[in-house]
Order: sequence, then structure tokens, then C-alpha cells
Amino acid sequence: MTTLSKLPAPLLAWYGAGHRSLPWRQEVSPYRTWVSEIMLQQTRVAAVIPYFERFMAALPTVEALAAVDEPTLLSLWQGLGYYNRARNLRLAAKKIVGFHGGQFPHTYEEIRMLPGVGDYTAGAIASIAFSLPTPAVDGNVLRVVARLTDCHDNVLAPATRRRVTEELAAVIPHDHPGDFNQALMELGATVCLPNTEPKCAECPCRGFCQGFAHGTAASLPVREKKEGRRKEEKTVFILRSGEYEAVRYRGEEGLLASLWEYPNVAGTLTESEAAAQLTAWNVTPHKWVKKAKSKHIFTHIQWIMKGVYLEVSEAAGDFHWFTAEEINTQAALPTAFRQFWDLEETQHV
Repeated sequence: MTTLSKLPAPLLAWYGAGHRSLPWRQEVSPYRTWVSEIMLQQTRVAAVIPYFERFMAALPTVEALAAVDEPTLLSLWQGLGYYNRARNLRLAAKKIVGFHGGQFPHTYEEIRMLPGVGDYTAGAIASIAFSLPTPAVDGNVLRVVARLTDCHDNVLAPATRRRVTEELAAVIPHDHPGDFNQALMELGATVCLPNTEPKCAECPCRGFCQGFAHGTAASLPVREKKEGRRKEEKTVFILRSGEYEAVRYRGEEGLLASLWEYPNVAGTLTESEAAAQLTAWNVTPHKWVKKAKSKHIFTHIQWIMKGVYLEVSEAAGDFHWFTAEEINTQAALPTAFRQFWDLEETQHV
């Protein structure tokens, strides 16, 4: 008997005895499972919960999602980041309504063809919503399997992911595939933790875990070194004229496409350089209020940002001047810029 063939019974018993109560688990449907899985991509569960509940309240059906306009969609998504996930959700919803008559596709292959859906997400939806015996292999699952089998292969290699998927496909229980996949996710999220000592004393698989037996669990999985993120410096201008603030549209291509931003330029400007930039924008400063430092990390880029807060003489320049309410409802500010809007106490420089 292989190590993984011993996994289903104790794992399902552990999961059945108690697991996190999450809104997409309390009421299961293909639509809810799909939206939750897309939101959970590169985002913590605790952060997703309020967004998921708000999204479901506003767009409770795939038809509602297909019909929503993009500004409203991005406003609902604002703060979650990786905004193409939201755009792909709407594209997929339109496909479901237009090509599937509003019925969520119910085979792995059809689900996998939806915009924004990869192997893991298709496996999760197929197993949880349709009880299909399809593995759902993400980073959590790769880590758990590497520790269970004491595997030192690079988990970032596609060949490793394919092998793990095949091994799990051979042992996934056909009567409870969704619970099995969610139990693996739960184990990785609550017990077999990343970047720290796993809680082996609480693990239902400790008795046959090869990583635990050999004392290697904490050092697994093996990951190849990633290239460092490119760093970019920016000076961000928070310009206020009475109750209005200046924002501008980022355009429809590139990073944070189709979103809004505070006016900004590359580099960390001195006060005199910032004043020259304001002149170039035809904006006259009335009062320099404060400055703040911040940063924002994308997958391959890190922005090092200096925020400059100013009161200006009038709402001039080639900008949109919105009230706080209008920013909330009409301008989807991504987190990289919204943090300056939300900032109540800043580091003065």
C-alpha cells in the first residue's frame, strides 16, 4: 500500500469531525463554488469572506454577473487585487449564459475552457459542485503531498504537479471527491502550514507521513529560487480641492488596466521636482499637507511609493475631480493607490 492510498479514510474522518465554517461551504452551488475559488486565488481566506458575501448579495446568479457593467463589477472587487480575475469572471458568465443557456458546465473539460479557470480551479469546481473525482492541486496540496511522501522534487516544476495530480487521481474517493479535495486544502491551511513548523501533533496523517518519520517535513517542499521582483519608485500626488480629489483613468492595457489612480510619476521626487510637475500639470499648490511612504507588491514588481498630499487652488489639470463618495462608486481605485486614500495616520518624511 502506497503512502497516498492510506490518505482518504483518516483525512475524511478528520474533516468530518470539524472544519472551518465558510460561506461557500454552507450553501454549495456551482456558481458560488466558482466565484469563491476565483476570489481565493492568491488571496487569504479571511480577506475573501466579506468580499464573497458582498458579491453574492449584489450578483446572486450567473445571469446577474453576465449583465453587470464593468465599473460596478470592479467596485465590488475593489481591494481584492488582480482585477483580471473579475473581468474573466464576467467573460465566463457571458459564455455560460450565451453558450450554455445559463446552466453551469458540468464536465471538467467544459469548466476548464471558461476564461480564468485553470487546472486547479476546474478540479475544485468539478469535485465540489458536481461530485466528479477530479483532483484539485494547488500550492497547499503540493506541500502536503511532498511532506507525506518525503518528496524532494521541485514543486514548481510542471512535471511534479502532473505527477501529483496523477497520484491523487488514483486515490481520490469517488463517493466524496469534493470533501476529499477540501480536506486536503483544509489540512494545508490549518495544520500542514507553509513557511513554519507544521503542526504534526494535530495531523490525522502523522502515522504514515514519511516527512514526519524522517524529520524532513519542516524543510519541504523544495522550491526553486525565484527571480527577485523588479523595484519601481513612484511619487503619488493626492491633490485636494475642497471636497474633491484628482484621479485619472489608467487606460485599457497594461498593469491595473481599466482602473483608476491618483496622478503619479516615476521616481522619488524632491519637493522642488514635485512643484515642477504640478506646474507641468497646470495645477497650483495652495498648501503642502504631508508626505507618506508606502509600497505595493505585485507578482513580479514592487512599487516603492512616496505620497504627497496637497491642497490646490482649484480643480485644474487634465484630471477627473471626484468627491469621496464618487471615488467609492465610480472610480475603482486599486489597493496600490487606495491605501493613500485610506491612510489616516501617515509617516511624515
